[in-house]
Amino acid sequence: MTERVVAKAAGENIEEKKMTPASPIGVFDSGVGGLTVLKEIIRQLPGEDVIYLADTARVPYGGRSAEEIIKINEEIIPLLIDQGCKLIIMACGTSSSIAYPVLKDRYKVHLISLIEPGARAAVNATRSGVIGLVATVGTVNSQAYQNAVMDLKKDAKVIAQACPLFVPLIEGGFIEAEETKRVVKEYLKPLLKENIDTLILGCTHYPHLARALRERTGPNVVFVDPAEEAVAGARKLLQKAGTIKSQATTPRYEYLITGSVVQFQDLGSRLLGKPITHAKHVII
Repeated sequence: MTERVVAKAAGENIEEKKMTPASPIGVFDSGVGGLTVLKEIIRQLPGEDVIYLADTARVPYGGRSAEEIIKINEEIIPLLIDQGCKLIIMACGTSSSIAYPVLKDRYKVHLISLIEPGARAAVNATRSGVIGLVATVGTVNSQAYQNAVMDLKKDAKVIAQACPLFVPLIEGGFIEAEETKRVVKEYLKPLLKENIDTLILGCTHYPHLARALRERTGPNVVFVDPAEEAVAGARKLLQKAGTIKSQATTPRYEYLITGSVVQFQDLGSRLLGKPITHAKHVII
């Protein structure tokens, strides 16, 4: 089933809805990457309803211009607000690094970025101060993670590597493929050469490659998934606002997909470890 969802233009007034514990959390990404954030919500906020938007028609975001990324966010965020979301997590490193600084104060609901939570977790984890970052081209070029780490630890050294092939390989379902392992090996070479002891997985897709990444880094490199800290931050905000939902009722997960519903349900179910059914195709 396809629904046409018209996003309100930037600056257009959105009808303000009363936020209650029953209001859902909004989560969005270009594809299945944000499911790593949804997993954390299920773990840390098991009572919460979630609306997950996968913009698979425009995946990947990482090579797009800053103007495009901001415009995409300006379409998606009002849509989720109009659906009654009480809080929205940008489950996308590219959106978090490029759009969040521009849009963070524009809307009446809290927007949560992955950058500061990920940087904080990395600084807390590192022993040597040499931190690796794997992310999209857009995220690496934005310097968002690098600056956030340096703000917290002046003597840190951040070695960043753009990994443009990771998202297409993951979205294509080639997570265990030999070609993916070869790509992982090449991308990690410069980071391991610098003796990193911590690695920020700066795109929500990348935790899906944790096994392949671990095979190359060995056990002594700490992996940082920004989703863990970001969801912990969301929990604190909801508690403070009095809008956290208890586990008294079964949570509802709604999936809005701009591309192939069948492909998302198939791959997403495998990655989430739970069946995804009744996803809706939407046109923004």
